Amino acid sequence: MVIRLLLSVIVYISASALGTSATNQFCEAGIKYEESGCGLSSSSKILITGGTVVNAHQQVIADVYIEEGVVAAVKSNIKVDDDVIVLDATGKFVMPGGIDPHTHLGMDVLNTTTVDDFFTGQAAALAGGTTMHIDFVIPVNGSLSAGLKAYQKKAEDSCMDYGFHMVITKWNEDVSREMEIMVKENGINSFKFFMAYKGALMINDELLLEGFKKCKSLGALAMIHAENGDAVFEGQKRMIELGITGPEGHDLSRPAVLEAEATGRGIRLASFSNTPLYVVHVMSRDAMEEIAKARRSGQRVIGEPIVSGLVLNNSGLWDPDFTTAAKFVMSPPIRAAGHDKALQAALSAGVLQLVGTDHCSLNSTQKAFGINDFRKIPNGVNGIEERMHLVWDAMVESGQMSPSDYVRVTSTECARIFNIYPKKGAILAGSDADIIILNPNSSFKITAKSHHTNSDTNVYEGFTGKGKVEVTIAGGRIVWANGELKVVPGSGKYIRMPPFGYLFDGLDRADANYLSSLRAPVKRFKS
Repeated sequence: MVIRLLLSVIVYISASALGTSATNQFCEAGIKYEESGCGLSSSSKILITGGTVVNAHQQVIADVYIEEGVVAAVKSNIKVDDDVIVLDATGKFVMPGGIDPHTHLGMDVLNTTTVDDFFTGQAAALAGGTTMHIDFVIPVNGSLSAGLKAYQKKAEDSCMDYGFHMVITKWNEDVSREMEIMVKENGINSFKFFMAYKGALMINDELLLEGFKKCKSLGALAMIHAENGDAVFEGQKRMIELGITGPEGHDLSRPAVLEAEATGRGIRLASFSNTPLYVVHVMSRDAMEEIAKARRSGQRVIGEPIVSGLVLNNSGLWDPDFTTAAKFVMSPPIRAAGHDKALQAALSAGVLQLVGTDHCSLNSTQKAFGINDFRKIPNGVNGIEERMHLVWDAMVESGQMSPSDYVRVTSTECARIFNIYPKKGAILAGSDADIIILNPNSSFKITAKSHHTNSDTNVYEGFTGKGKVEVTIAGGRIVWANGELKVVPGSGKYIRMPPFGYLFDGLDRADANYLSSLRAPVKRFKS
């Protein structure tokens, strides 16, 4: 019955179709479920039977019943009527859909735009088992409101749920007021500060401190891209002077010591402000050790490795073929062999908390803008479709992590940090029905020819492994099954993320203890 019902789906997206203008290929642009009846099954009721249901806190063999886009029950031997789609998950894992905390869809970068927009990028994500992502809004001329409006427009064709972080690129009273509006009226509870990209997105320490203070007052999480931008700028000039203009110059110009310096500086400034801090794309052992030291001292610091840093090394940047080498250019760079294993160990030990992708997909033509100068190569790699498979293979199949820990780092911890748990990141009664069925005995292979993103290259080309997402359910509808992707533009929902998540618990008491410890001001007498 399941297979028969799946054949009634309106839209079938293949990898080749997504390589063209996807939103013109599938349904007509702007069609929503409510307007067209375009659905991903003929029923809003689904029963998953016989699988091992995995949450971050436990795993148990049980049935999962879904109705109207929500998990209605998780228990044994659920009985249903004939109008319910039944999926047999015997011998497989039933898990919360992945949440990618770090993406850049439809982003303008170096006079071009990433090849994956909110539709194609999200469609690829669903094929890989990710059912929600959080994208970064870039202000327009420093205006947060204008930036948000632009990204709301970009997201109109979304086919899965999403949220927003907001980037801060300058500081004044207008920005301060807009931050309040973002949090209180628009459901944004995180703000990112770039310590790199001098002359573009980079901010100085004074702005960073002002931003940290404002974030703390709003209950919003401060995030940093940690590289010393001034030193990177000098490193780039040094490489050009040495005649090193190819992609390897990108790596050589921004070594791990510069990532570690900025990570440590950001952590210390956050400590000075008693502000929770989230370090995005931790790429090196050096930066990870700064986070480990801070967490050992009790500081509230979150470290986010990304899948490219966990499974790749920088050897590709030295490939003699420019197209191959350029596809690996991202910032901070993918590091030398050894950093990947150190990051895996830190993720396994809980030093790092969740895995993102920094998905910022570009094609070989765009990367060729910097064929004579690595500084002009647009930065970015893919990963939104590959993350769930690669993390399972690298961490669970290798024995470094349990299935429950896998759920934690790919879904639950992100939902907790950004204050949307257990609506997201769990399979519990009342949770959104964003669910995957993963077959641990099935294998996968990654190629640019078969992936669903719009890029003509893939940094994980040829990777194979165990553990394959066979079914993806998003919003209570089957969107990936039997190797077929079935989605509709405009079906995704914007997820508002409230402020004052768990990282802020007890922060007021810590501030009070700090003030009482000062023994100041001292009352002095006149002689």
